[in-house]
Amino acid sequence: MLNWARQLTGLAVVGSVFAALSLPAVARTESSATAGETKQASIASQLTESGAYPEKAQVGGRTVQLNGAGTRFKAVFQVYRAALYTEKPIQQYSDLAGNTGAKRIHLVMLRSVNADELGNMFLRGMQENMDKGSSARMMPAMLRMSALFSDYKKLEAGDSIILDWVPGKGTVVSVRGLPAAESMPEAQFYHALAGIWLGAAPADWKLRDAMLGVKATTDTANRN
Repeated sequence: MLNWARQLTGLAVVGSVFAALSLPAVARTESSATAGETKQASIASQLTESGAYPEKAQVGGRTVQLNGAGTRFKAVFQVYRAALYTEKPIQQYSDLAGNTGAKRIHLVMLRSVNADELGNMFLRGMQENMDKGSSARMMPAMLRMSALFSDYKKLEAGDSIILDWVPGKGTVVSVRGLPAAESMPEAQFYHALAGIWLGAAPADWKLRDAMLGVKATTDTANRN
């Protein structure tokens, strides 16, 4: 029971940063709003252009191409921009699992986010896209991720998070342009992370379609 409790504690920490990727920022005090909104507006104006993300990038010495990109909205607020890169175009989440090539998910925050208060939400986002057996198998990787992000309590507008899958190496996470820790070799873990945005229960249906490069359907629009 004690070991299980420790694992649950670790899982609460792992969600602290990634929950911020699928949910809106916590409200800020009125005294700091003006400067913050000005910065966010400037960043948003840069990222809403079609050339916000480069068409190609290098992941582990391999060239990946922009598969699709979009903006995560909550109500009328822009939370972050997200882009998916793959070696070959994909249009379904399932295609990502069978794709052994290099992959990248690149997020740029558009708002300040207090990650600590959103940890449990991130965990739910991962678990909603995995069965119980997969969730249990991924626990060691999730605990390692908890240690990796324990120092990141807050993400500011303009901060970037890059999730790379490097063939032969594993998941490589970079925060604010710097590698956050050693790579994690489990391919299933990268697929689980991608499920937050691309799975059957994504953070944002319109963003999912944009990252997959498919046209949003009426059903998709009604889900948001």
